[in-house]
Amino acid sequence: MELILWRHAEAEDGFPDAARQLTAKGLDQAKRMSDWLRLKLPENTLVIASPARRTQQTAMALRSDFLTNNEIGPGASVKSILATANRPNLQGAVVIVGHQPTLGEVVSYLIPDIPPGLRVKKGSVWWIRYQENDNIIEPALHLVIYPEML
Repeated sequence: MELILWRHAEAEDGFPDAARQLTAKGLDQAKRMSDWLRLKLPENTLVIASPARRTQQTAMALRSDFLTNNEIGPGASVKSILATANRPNLQGAVVIVGHQPTLGEVVSYLIPDIPPGLRVKKGSVWWIRYQENDNIIEPALHLVIYPEML
């Protein structure tokens, strides 16, 4: 399995939080990252987004047939992100479009070499690949990419 954590792109300030939309810069970040992801993701990739407007817009830049899951919204726990990503019999990849600080907490939890308090930058992708090592499946950081790198 491959777990791709994608933080929503830059969003407007405002209230209510769930209704905040992407800025023009955020729309551009989401488009550039989605163009790159389309070239890299396996065909059977499942995309799951938080219900917040900004994550919905970010996911929509990649594809329209994504799932929405309330359990991964703002303030979600590491446990809820991992439970959402660990679908039964899933062999391919899962993209979770979510929020900080939870995405940083997921990375720190899965990759022990990364210290707690990691900040996942807006619009960035953290790609974790599960690999077999001595008959044990372990998560390994495959890559990190930021929109301005594209």
